[in-house]
Parts: sequence; C-alpha cells; structure tokens
Amino acid sequence: MSNPSGLAPRFPSPGTTANKVSRLQMLTLALRILLVVAIGLLAAGPCLFDLNQLTLLTEFFTLLVLALMWNLLAGYADIVTVGQQGFVGVGAYAFFGLAALAGVDPFLSIILAAVITAVLAVPALLFILRLRLAYLAVGTWVLADVLSLIAGKLPGFGGGSGVSLPISIARAFGGSVSQRVITLYILAFILAAAALTATWSLLRSRVGLGLTAMRDNEEGAKSAGVDVPRMRVICFLWTAPFLGLAGALVTLQKVRVAPSASFSITDWTIFIIFAVVIGGIGSLEGPIIGTALFLLLREYLADFGTWYLILLGAVSIGVILIEPRGLWGFWRRFFPIDVIPVSHKSPENMNRTDFAGISRLEHSHLHRETEEKA
Repeated sequence: MSNPSGLAPRFPSPGTTANKVSRLQMLTLALRILLVVAIGLLAAGPCLFDLNQLTLLTEFFTLLVLALMWNLLAGYADIVTVGQQGFVGVGAYAFFGLAALAGVDPFLSIILAAVITAVLAVPALLFILRLRLAYLAVGTWVLADVLSLIAGKLPGFGGGSGVSLPISIARAFGGSVSQRVITLYILAFILAAAALTATWSLLRSRVGLGLTAMRDNEEGAKSAGVDVPRMRVICFLWTAPFLGLAGALVTLQKVRVAPSASFSITDWTIFIIFAVVIGGIGSLEGPIIGTALFLLLREYLADFGTWYLILLGAVSIGVILIEPRGLWGFWRRFFPIDVIPVSHKSPENMNRTDFAGISRLEHSHLHRETEEKA
C-alpha cells in the first residue's frame, strides 16, 4: 500500500464498522422479504393480473429459465454456448411429435420432451466438451443449426415452414383462451420456480462449491482438487431437460413449431446472453434482473425498429465496460450482500469475528476501501 506520509493507515472505528455491518444485514433482510412478497404475488398472478399481463409474465418465466441455464453454463462452468436454442427446439419438436403425432397425453408429453432432450444431450456432450473457447461457441452454434436442419426434414412437422398445433391439443390446457392463458402461466411459473430452486440447490451442494471455485479462478480450482471436466459434464446435462421443458412451453405459447421459431438463435440465445450479461453473470440475482430489464426495454422500445436492437447492443457494451459482472456486480460494489445466498458458512465462521464484530469477508471489503482511500 502506498503511504507517502509515513503515517499509519486509518482504519474505521469499531462503532463505524459495526453500524455498517448492521445496515448491510438490514438491507439484506429487507430485500429477501421483498423477494418473498414478489414470489407470493406472482403465485397469485391469475387472481391479480389481466390476460395480457399474464401472457407477458409467462414469457418472463420462460426466458428466466433459459437465462438461469445459460448463466450456469457460462457463468460457472465456463461453457460459453451460442447453441442453447438447439435443445429448446428439440424440446419443442419432441412435445409436438408426442402430443400431436403419437397421441400421448399433452401434459405427459411435456415431461417426456424433457427426457428426450436430456437423452440427446449425452451424445452432444461427447462432441461439445472436446472444444474450448471460440471453438466451443462455434461448435454449439453448428450443432444447433444441424438439429434445426434435421427438424425441417422430419415428416409430419411441416418441413421448413412448420405446422400449427392441433386445436385438440390446445384445448387440453383449457376450453377457452383465458383458461389456456392461466394454465400456461401456472406451468411457466412452476417451471421457473423449479429451475431457480434446483439451480440454487446445486450451487449449495458439493458440486456447487467446485463450480463457485471455477467461476472465481479455474486454475486455482484445479490446484485445489476440483474435477473441472466432471463439473462441466454435470452442468451440461443439468441444463438440457430444463431447456427441453422451456421448448415445450414455447410451443404451447406460439401454438406451432417451425425451425425458424423453435430453433431461433435470436430469441433463445442472443437475447438470453444479453439478459444475463447486463443482469450479472455468475450469480442467481443477475439473470432475474437482466430478464426483467430486457422485457421492459422490449415492451417500451420495440416500436423503434432497428434502433431498439442498436440500443440493446449499446446498453450491453456500456454495462460490460463499467462492470463486467453486470448490474448486480455494480450493486455489490457498494452493498456486498447476497439476496439469494449460495455460499456456505459454518457456525464457527459465522460467529468468529474480527475487528469489532465484523466478519472476515466484510472486514476484507472494508479494509480494501481503506486502502483505496489511503
């Protein structure tokens, strides 16, 4: 630390640090209460929102699932894929084939679509994980395009132009438009809640410890004994069924399948990358913030045509230049808290304090602030 004056650095007084920790704890509690209230309101959505709002929220839940999965791959396992739309399309076509062509119960077809997507992910895994960096991104893109071309050649699926979902399948989710909107909202809410809870549980497990270490420093994680290839395999196979489920819900929302829509790189990958990057990659809060912000920008700026897309690009570049960890990373510069905690703290470490009751992590943060001021 540079100290030209020769004087000892000034550390915050015990009372100041204790007050700051208390404020951070109160802020964390307030944000968690707000999150619980928001979840409760969303759970009661059919009673609170009109059909247009329910449709928008259904799309939000679907995009949130995709954002959580891409964040897990790119933010933790360092699998920067540009082909996520491939598994979304597989789930969409699997659902249509089972429900419309094979006559399987539509609700069961949603689950089976996830199973088929997970099974297909196994051979894809053998190809994808042999690649790294730019080759990995290009490889996933190529794989998704190959799947899209195959889907366009399948008999009974309408070829390259696609085919609409039979009315009988749509009516299985509700006899009227309002009933179908409510049913899809409930299904999307359950899927988003399951994806968030499952991902949080994964990150809280022993696997999550390895993934968090990889996120912070992959070489350091290797030297600490983390089996990096195994972590990547788990993440890749973990995301596949959720992407398949999202693809089935997308088919129900659009009431049709087509290679250009079901395998859309713009809708299911590019916009998702934007949401995760501006929200905050490598966290659970980031995808939620980014997805909500993306939908807000789209709703209010879509009428500007190509300027809307240019603005999205400008916003993402600006966020990356200011804070590579996104908006949530920028927030944590000033308030180092986690609304959705994924780290582990033993009772000893929680009670062990340094420097007038401040935890080791918070002490290091305040110490860094003092160094910068000095």
